[in-house]
Amino acid sequence: MHDYDVIIVGSGTAGQTAAYDLKEAGMRVAVVEKSDRPGGVCAQSGCQPKKWFYEAAEAVAKCRHLTGKGIIAAPHASWSALLKEKRAFTEAVPGRTLDGFDEAGIDFLEGSARFLDPDTLSVAGRSLQASFFVIAAGARPMPLPFPGAEHLLTSDLWLEQSTLPERIVFVGGGFIAFEFAHFAARLGPKMCRPVILEAAERPLGPFDAEMVELLVAASQDAGIEVRTRVGIKSIEKSDGGFRVNLVEGPPLTADQVVHGAGRVPDIKDLGLEAAGIEHGRAGITVDAQMRTSNPKVFAIGDCAATVQLARVADNEGHAAAKNILAKKGLGEAAALDYSAVPALLFTYPQLAMAGKTESALEKEKTPYRKSFAKNLRWPTYRRVGMEHAAYKILVGDDGRILGAHFLSDNAAGMVNTVRLAMINGLTADQLYEQSVMAPYPTRESDLIYMLKPLMAGPK
Repeated sequence: MHDYDVIIVGSGTAGQTAAYDLKEAGMRVAVVEKSDRPGGVCAQSGCQPKKWFYEAAEAVAKCRHLTGKGIIAAPHASWSALLKEKRAFTEAVPGRTLDGFDEAGIDFLEGSARFLDPDTLSVAGRSLQASFFVIAAGARPMPLPFPGAEHLLTSDLWLEQSTLPERIVFVGGGFIAFEFAHFAARLGPKMCRPVILEAAERPLGPFDAEMVELLVAASQDAGIEVRTRVGIKSIEKSDGGFRVNLVEGPPLTADQVVHGAGRVPDIKDLGLEAAGIEHGRAGITVDAQMRTSNPKVFAIGDCAATVQLARVADNEGHAAAKNILAKKGLGEAAALDYSAVPALLFTYPQLAMAGKTESALEKEKTPYRKSFAKNLRWPTYRRVGMEHAAYKILVGDDGRILGAHFLSDNAAGMVNTVRLAMINGLTADQLYEQSVMAPYPTRESDLIYMLKPLMAGPK
């Protein structure tokens, strides 16, 4: 007899989702965690905690935009007070996680996991077998190949510092770099001028290039310098800070240098080869049902070669659980579709997207039409003093939406509205008709102005 029906490696949002679904269906479930702080990155040093800083940064940014337009003076933020509020949430996560497992009857196994063979997992020296395994091991900061990379401050430590310095350099132009730079520009010292260094031709590769260009302009107006095509030779400690030596040009001096180049799947110590599990740089190879090349093993969340977003991880957890139960004759199998996954960058303004970028459609040679405008002066944005709002909506020959991109405050609401239209196969005409009665005036009600140029009938 197997020790468990299912053993899950990782106690983050993906692992917990699968564990609770499987336990509720009557499975014997164990969750393995190597960290001494169970609960995962999202709840402790990612999605949730960073929102404490984002909400305050947005409030400060909005007041700055409205200074002289109804607001007498913009507020000053207290990073230390925000940190205290954030910690009140994050410090309780490990205890809540363990209590939840205990109440549900899910065994918690502390220690590192490693496959010994396709059917056996070693945890803290103990060999365990199960009918199925789910790998939800998450991700870690990407290793960077230059001397002095050990001086980089990781995102979890950055969110734990008691104060922000003036001179902050972010290495890499990904999600973390842009979001944290926007936090620092609004919540840091008065003279804080963050710098983002990106090695590629442009930052934020997954997003639409034209929309990223507009976000960079908005970032620069907020006091953030964005440099591209920058190679880093080394990072050295210097008096009172750090020296960032560049491949070309003079070095930069900084009080701190932050890792903003993204994360990679945390899978190198799992013994995947011994288990016959295929994987690559992007993570563990899975099919639409989250199955790996080992039929007993599923992979979900940031360690899988899919999309590194928290709600994607949740969805993958549900799918893996359904497919395991289906193999036991308990319910129907499930397959995931990533074509309308929304992505949201918590800068101010926010940058949101769902579906394809314009360059992706051009590369695929997919015919499309677009509605695009930038630096919107609609009342929606004049009311909050925003000068960089923009949108781009792409539709196919049949009128169905292929991609949508928004640079705005409250972009989350607009991108989710369009996402629902995409997964339900609505045309631009149909979404227009269904959006006419949106609460007015709001960002969502502005969708009709964005969609109108794409309508098939009389304009």
